[in-house]
Amino acid sequence: MAKKHYYVVWNGIEPGIYHSWDECEAQIKGVKQALYKSFGSLADAERAYSSSPYDYVGRKSKEECKTKELPATVIRNALAVDAACSGNPGQMEYRGVYIGTGEEIFHFGPMFGTNNIGEFLAIVHGLALLKQKGIEIPIYSDSRNALLWVKQKKCKTKLPRDNKSEELFGYIERAEKWLAQNNYSTTLLKWETDEWGEIPADFGRK
Repeated sequence: MAKKHYYVVWNGIEPGIYHSWDECEAQIKGVKQALYKSFGSLADAERAYSSSPYDYVGRKSKEECKTKELPATVIRNALAVDAACSGNPGQMEYRGVYIGTGEEIFHFGPMFGTNNIGEFLAIVHGLALLKQKGIEIPIYSDSRNALLWVKQKKCKTKLPRDNKSEELFGYIERAEKWLAQNNYSTTLLKWETDEWGEIPADFGRK
């Protein structure tokens, strides 16, 4: 009897865990840069689905993350943050990357949400982390909305609060509370994608 496999789809038509190849294939067929992998047990699949796909399908090394040469105007001693969403709303995740080396400093998700919420949470995560560690470096984000929301200390999402999004709204409230209760000296900078290319924290799924 053939061993059963479970298929995790992180980036596809409907991200999730599937119990047959046919079901998995239906979710990834025609999807550009689909992310999926098979596992021998449901427990392994569930663990993988709650983690970053790049832990399983080939995270880039620091050297590979050093893409094209950045212009002199870009500060290397800085943190870049970005979010990605499989569908919008859909499975959202975000991360922070140190520009000087391409090293991933933090990662969150996937969790049901929107790209704008992910961008907002990524900035606040970076602010809290840098303040906690006493590190004085700027943060780059390519999202004007998220930078404005952080400035206003309010995530102005239109995502409905329901059973699917309730957990995420807990994180939003925590981020808004942090902004309301903390001062910070970190400089927030807009990443100019048209001039510099994709932000170093980009997930590469376009």
